Amino acid sequence: MIVKRGSVVSHAMAQQWGIGKVVEVDDIRATIRFSDGMVRKIISSHFNDLHPADPASYHPPVKEQKAREKGRTGTPRAKTPRAAKAPRGKKAAAGATPQ
Repeated sequence: MIVKRGSVVSHAMAQQWGIGKVVEVDDIRATIRFSDGMVRKIISSHFNDLHPADPASYHPPVKEQKAREKGRTGTPRAKTPRAAKAPRGKKAAAGATPQ
């Protein structure tokens, strides 16, 4: 198969990935966004494992909420105010003890 940007494909050896859309191609590899949410780079020696798929069957992965991407779950906590820091003064002279 000739792999070019915008092609909709499936990988013969990894049907669980679903249908993918080619987002970038160079002489060495193709970058494909699969419907399972993963972006995979397929090297050119494995292009023969890619087969054309019906463009209507490609559904881009749904983006999750930012909170879930960062690993947060549940209700956000309220921020607690921090204690004020004492102003910084000049450092004590060497050998001097604080009084």
